[in-house]
Amino acid sequence: MNPKKVDKIATNVLYALAGIIVVILASLLLYILVRGLPHISWHFLTSPSKAYEKGGGIGIQLFNSIFLLIITMIISFPLSLGAGIYLSEYANQKSWITSLVRTSIEILSSLPSVVVGLFGFLIFVVQLGYGFSIISGALALTVFNLPLMTRNVEESLKAVHHTQREGGLALGLSRWETVLHVIIPEALPGIITGVVLSSGRIFGEAAALIYTAGQSAPALDWSNWNPMSVSSPISIFRQAETLAVHIWKVNGEGTVPDGAAVSAGASAVLIIFVLLFNFGARFVGKKIHSKLTAS
Repeated sequence: MNPKKVDKIATNVLYALAGIIVVILASLLLYILVRGLPHISWHFLTSPSKAYEKGGGIGIQLFNSIFLLIITMIISFPLSLGAGIYLSEYANQKSWITSLVRTSIEILSSLPSVVVGLFGFLIFVVQLGYGFSIISGALALTVFNLPLMTRNVEESLKAVHHTQREGGLALGLSRWETVLHVIIPEALPGIITGVVLSSGRIFGEAAALIYTAGQSAPALDWSNWNPMSVSSPISIFRQAETLAVHIWKVNGEGTVPDGAAVSAGASAVLIIFVLLFNFGARFVGKKIHSKLTAS
């Protein structure tokens, strides 16, 4: 057969496969949004959930998801940034210890989220005595998210051309000053993109939180800003049913008469937030890159 025809056939097959994947994903998203958007309203987004009666919302669950995400990123981002800088800039690339660390990161990144949840339950909930709480969920999500963010930071730093490092050293900067003032700003768009994408993944996580953050959403006293009080919105020691866990709970327990509507609306909100994280990551990354490179 003519090589040009073979190439054309192979190209068309690849286009067809890509098109099938796009159609499947688009169909799934449209199905969720078409079913859920009619149930979304301001009352639905702000009112608390109800059991055994209709008219409940997802206000507390949505707040818990955002608050838990913030606490998780506060814990995991500095750790992953430091680990990524060490592996990229300071670690001996030929050392068996570095290879062991990278292998461990790859193994951790492939762990099922339910295994991370059980680990968090045994360590943070039981052994450390935090109980079902936001801090337990945030620590479990840190274990879940840290390998991925570390790899993202490392790859973003490695993508910076070696001449940038040589230029910094030639100007008399120390190694750390070169990393801090030259390498990290150049790699910042990729790092931020990875952080925002990781945030979207954390926002939709459920299995790891069922065993750590809990499956209930107690009423919050919005006038109580004591971080040690379990009724305070900013307390990290209270149970916090997130939006993804709420969807699972509503479909699993059947205690909500309009559970199908609540589940559909909550699923649509979850998808919208994840899409915002993904599109936001690319938008912010491009803006920062164009600002830093003056392009």
